[in-house]
Amino acid sequence: MKKLIAILLTVTLVLGVVGLASAEYPKKNIKMLCPWGAGGGTDAVLRALCLSAEKELGKTIVVENKTGGGGLIGHTSIAQAKPDGYTVGMITFELQTYKPQGTGTITWEDYIPLCLINTDAASLTVNKAWAEANKITDVATFVEYCKAHPGEVTIGNSAPASVWHIGAGLFATETGIDVKYVSFEGGAAAVTALAGGHIEAVSVSLAECRSQLDAGNVICLGYMDSARPALYPDIPTFQEQGYDIVYGTWRGLAVPKKTDAAIVTKLEETFKKATEDPAFVEFMNNGMYTIAYKNSAEFSEFLAKNAADVDATMAALGLKK
Repeated sequence: MKKLIAILLTVTLVLGVVGLASAEYPKKNIKMLCPWGAGGGTDAVLRALCLSAEKELGKTIVVENKTGGGGLIGHTSIAQAKPDGYTVGMITFELQTYKPQGTGTITWEDYIPLCLINTDAASLTVNKAWAEANKITDVATFVEYCKAHPGEVTIGNSAPASVWHIGAGLFATETGIDVKYVSFEGGAAAVTALAGGHIEAVSVSLAECRSQLDAGNVICLGYMDSARPALYPDIPTFQEQGYDIVYGTWRGLAVPKKTDAAIVTKLEETFKKATEDPAFVEFMNNGMYTIAYKNSAEFSEFLAKNAADVDATMAALGLKK
């Protein structure tokens, strides 16, 4: 009996210490890992989100860009971080591609998913001077040009087998065109190359093209969503132009396995409130980023289905090894 009481007291003490630690969390600033470069869509969304989350946590969230390997380095760093709640990371669509393409073994199951933050549709955007010189005004004329000049047009994207690379491949497959692909560490770098005339087109989010679009250096030929973008109602969807292509990316938050459950709940609640913060909502609306919040359980279910869908799509495009 005395032994049983001793065991119960020990368990109670341990749970009490864990509970106290969780209640006091966070005691210091939090590191937020971003697998993609500064200035891109993921980086922009993450920094805005962290500013809103800081209001809830009362601590600074320091964003650290861990780039390389098509996002693999950053995604791996998140999973391998100390599970103490002081390292959180943004995971993206590309996480689902590493195992199918044989570049890494990491999957969504190597994390505790916190929440889905947003989704973004892809777009087809071209260099304005090049388009005008070749009389390209919409998706159809772009396709016609590519068919007349097989293997000559270069489409930039964020990384090999990234969401935007797969999007470009899907578009090329659906339309029967032969194009070249050039990868960059993030959509922002691809758009910079496009504006400078180094490539002819990009298949990234419209938000990542916005500054160059507003500057008049590029033209968006089509939006891969079921409705036109609210801030650019003159840009038609692919479906309107006769191409049944709806495609995009997603971004969410995760922590390393074995992170304390109470801390996971605290972070989940914090970032849910952050997505509802008027400042974040305004940023997302102005930046053309779609808030698509899902809690931990919903996000886990989403990731499981998305992984299967991506695996099948990559196999169909010949990207699976």
